[in-house]
Amino acid sequence: MGASVGQIIKIMDQLAPPWLAEEWDNVGLQIGDPRLPVGRIWVALDPSPEVVRAACGKDVDLLITHHPLIFRPLKSIDFGTPAGSIIQMASQHQLSIFCAHTNLDIVRDGVNDVLAKRLGLKHPGVLQPVNAGEPLNNDNSPQVGGGTEHGIGRIGSLAETTSLKSLALVVKEKLKLNFAKVTGDPELKVNQVAICSGSGYSLMQTFISSGAQVYISGDIRYHDARDAESANRGIIDIGHFPSEHLMVKALAHQLEKILDREGIKIKIEACDIEKDPFVIL
Repeated sequence: MGASVGQIIKIMDQLAPPWLAEEWDNVGLQIGDPRLPVGRIWVALDPSPEVVRAACGKDVDLLITHHPLIFRPLKSIDFGTPAGSIIQMASQHQLSIFCAHTNLDIVRDGVNDVLAKRLGLKHPGVLQPVNAGEPLNNDNSPQVGGGTEHGIGRIGSLAETTSLKSLALVVKEKLKLNFAKVTGDPELKVNQVAICSGSGYSLMQTFISSGAQVYISGDIRYHDARDAESANRGIIDIGHFPSEHLMVKALAHQLEKILDREGIKIKIEACDIEKDPFVIL
């Protein structure tokens, strides 16, 4: 049997409850009609013009992305703008676009846990719990080894102590990076690691006050790097795209398993045309 857009949304809302999203975020159905039938789903990081154009060309019915198409209320829709052209294309081809953003970052088994698993962190717990309707620790502190709460970022242990430089090289290999920016003493001994997918600069003070010696994230600012140096900590900036793009295949696989279990026959694919917007010349 098939399913409607609305039925897929209900499943996604179980995987990444919308009440977990940050207040400033905009998650859920961005464009479309919950009543429309779904025969083919794509999962992507961004609802970019290239991705939407390719999805329309492949007769995709539902595009599930991590980053929202619409962050703030639109005052007008100009088909000559990138956002306007996406809305036009999606409407003409009856392509629905759904987004799971910070709720997918925060939820257990979401983006941060996918990143923690890829990096081989042991017993990852929440770096910064969130007050989103579920109980927190009594002391509101990071859960090292707990792994039972939703929250922003993760903190976990390495299989064995290593140096910052050696860890950076391992991270670079595991994530297939062309480069990684590193702050701190290359010989700094590391056995506990904090991570945050996407932009992690907002958790810098949480990281420094935690027991982790190194922080792996993206979009780290200059003065944050200086703060880490002063605190004798390390930073491995892996970039925004690499820290989150790994969720595409993981989410597609997770959704496919659920639909198979429920007897819903829909073709699900991880979009394979996206590239990091930053290149090294």
